Amino acid sequence: MYGDDATVRKILTRSGDTWAVVGLSSNRQRAAYGVAQVLQRFGKRVVPVHPKAETVHGEQGYASLADVPFDVDVVDVFANSDLAGAVADEAVAKGAKAVWFQLGVVDEEAYGRTRAAGVDMVMDRCPAIEIPRLGLG
Repeated sequence: MYGDDATVRKILTRSGDTWAVVGLSSNRQRAAYGVAQVLQRFGKRVVPVHPKAETVHGEQGYASLADVPFDVDVVDVFANSDLAGAVADEAVAKGAKAVWFQLGVVDEEAYGRTRAAGVDMVMDRCPAIEIPRLGLG
């Protein structure tokens, strides 16, 4: 398990309210779209990060994490596992307090690097599942 319940709860409740969602586009069929809606209902500001830089759920999108012109608290990653490690490294460089890899996104080396940098991280989990499971929503 990559991230115990205490870490999941901390990221969801105490790590901050600005979440960059990497892989979020206006495609309603993608999991990122629905999860971003859940995060918004939970009180989070969702910042779309996708090469298309589309506005999604009323928030301006950016082509990359580096393009986001303000601080983000949590970076939520919907990307293939082979691409996710680079995103985690960008999140650490940007000063994010936490990194969240979605269900099926696993990179053990990135997990180790991120935790070694002092940044909270969970992997292979989904906040849309964890919020009700932990009785937060």
